[in-house]
Amino acid sequence: MLLTSLIKDLAYTLLKGDLHTEISSLAYDSREVKAGGVFVAISGFSVDGHRFIDKALELGATVIVVEKDFRVTADVTVLRVDDTREALARLAANFYQRPTEQMNLLGITGTNGKTSITYFLKSIFEQTGTSLGIIGTIGTVIGDRTFQNKNTTPESLNLQHIFADMIEAHTKHCVMEVSSHALNLNRVAHSSFNTGIFTNLTPDHLELHHTMEEYFEAKAKLFAMTTDYNIINADDPYGKILMDRLRNQGPGLITYAIEQEADIYATDISYFADYTTYTVNTPKGSIPIMVNLPGAIYVYNSLAAIATAYCNQFSLQQIADGIAAVTGIKGRLEVVYQDEDNKIIVDFAHTEDSLEKALTTIRPFTAGKIILVFGVYAADGESGTEKRRSMAKVAATFADFSVITSDNPKEQDNTLIIREIVEGIEAYHGAYEAVVDRRDAIAFAIEISQKGDVILIAGKGHETTQIIGKTEIPFNEPEIVKELMRKTK
Repeated sequence: MLLTSLIKDLAYTLLKGDLHTEISSLAYDSREVKAGGVFVAISGFSVDGHRFIDKALELGATVIVVEKDFRVTADVTVLRVDDTREALARLAANFYQRPTEQMNLLGITGTNGKTSITYFLKSIFEQTGTSLGIIGTIGTVIGDRTFQNKNTTPESLNLQHIFADMIEAHTKHCVMEVSSHALNLNRVAHSSFNTGIFTNLTPDHLELHHTMEEYFEAKAKLFAMTTDYNIINADDPYGKILMDRLRNQGPGLITYAIEQEADIYATDISYFADYTTYTVNTPKGSIPIMVNLPGAIYVYNSLAAIATAYCNQFSLQQIADGIAAVTGIKGRLEVVYQDEDNKIIVDFAHTEDSLEKALTTIRPFTAGKIILVFGVYAADGESGTEKRRSMAKVAATFADFSVITSDNPKEQDNTLIIREIVEGIEAYHGAYEAVVDRRDAIAFAIEISQKGDVILIAGKGHETTQIIGKTEIPFNEPEIVKELMRKTK
């Protein structure tokens, strides 16, 4: 590819060199630079790519893109831009022939519910034999291939590569979880979204955004990037703000709700221990819905999927069949063990709102006690302390007994984390035991449980590793539960 094609629509200043040069590759990690390639120096949170320009030159980079004053003496082309992250997104889209302009791209943002919506949508699309790619928390899915992502929303270069792979695999529809980090850091810049979906907003990632208002504004960026539809939860307070902002602006506004007036809404809701039924009402009619997951949160998540499918011209029967075909979602209120005496559930709940919803969903169908196993990963400082205390309040209020343990402490002081959770539990007079090792904590919960009790292991869900220090160790909770239960028999 010629450099002139790569930099199409990019605002830049040519500091030195020739634009009419052939380039072989594009990289933002100096270790991945190839001879004849372009290196984009990104200023990260802890690592500044400008420090690795010499390394990129050693590996054969012939074009360097910078956002800072940096003297390059080598005989190469140097471009300066205002923001190298945004420039990387533009260059990546151009390098891969702007793949999102050739596909139907659906973006989901919000604090909770994103992953289950992607799986509901995948199932609906498959009712008509249509392939839907997924990019999100559980990984990337293209056809029958699944692979892990480093982040919920990959860096722009990796993301555009994934889109191009989908086009090559004849997967021209994609649903993607769009994180607030990705929106703030321009990972999804220059991606063409047909539809944006908003689930809800509750406290999370405040170490990055500092306030709920900043967090909301980061999420709201997605809805200025859409061309066809914006689908909003009308029951969520921030959803209402977003609706007011988007009304009479550009793409069609479609709302969904349980409590408020909306375009797509649920009536006749019946909750059961392992599933939920309701009637969905749309401008084109109504149909009974069966969701094989319990609780109001999955009514909301399925409604979001239904609204999206409705906008994509699926019939009500195809929609109902697709929702019913989802028999479970890994790590989302997943029953990993059950017999006449025991029920053990694994859930990804890692915010106070998602933890409260998980506990209140389980409560009506629990004859005995709810025993909660949980830890809190959060940033150091005031926002981390606040989150740990908030999670502790939920645990003390809605669980009968809490086993406080580790949850990806990484390089943080695990003793401090657990102490702050304990202080929060005690402040709200909750019963608890602190067990630092997470496997031992699960074993302790099983040991103290009695007939009729339910154990909820919260925080990791689908994850299969535990990060302690810089070491990532295997940690598959469903397998650990099954092994422990075999030993008790």
